[in-house]
Amino acid sequence: MGGVDALIENIAHWLREGITMVQLRERDLSVRDQFSLACRVKALQNPHGTKILMNDRLDVALAAGLDGVHLRGDAPAPLSLRVGLPPSFLIGVSCHSLEDVRRAESADFVVLGPVFESLSKPGYGPVIGLEGLRAASQLRPVYALGGVTQANAQACVDAGAVGVAAITWFQRA
Repeated sequence: MGGVDALIENIAHWLREGITMVQLRERDLSVRDQFSLACRVKALQNPHGTKILMNDRLDVALAAGLDGVHLRGDAPAPLSLRVGLPPSFLIGVSCHSLEDVRRAESADFVVLGPVFESLSKPGYGPVIGLEGLRAASQLRPVYALGGVTQANAQACVDAGAVGVAAITWFQRA
């Protein structure tokens, strides 16, 4: 689990920096290892109250006491999953079009992308651009994803995003 140790070290760095949310997205791990990862991250010092979410696995998120789950766009509607969940439990949904954002109406937030050309998110449809991001942000809270860098993050917020999500940027702690 050397790779997992490096991931946890990177997450610990960003928790100290005050990042608002971390999505654990290690699909290549077994469910047991995802649970172990979630527990290890949950045990890290979290001085800013960063929200920790599990990708896809509602069961793992609940068992590890995480703050929420992030679902793929084709997952069951968040409204159908809310029964019995703690009121503060977050549900986010991945979206790749304005129509996806409309369908995610009961989500607490959506992650929309690609906003810009992206090396880590190829094959997720055409670039949405800042105008698409602006339109989606009128519907619900949106985090911009796809080609987001320090240089263009403010433009995403100016277009209405509540924040940005990034893979490559945050892997380079």
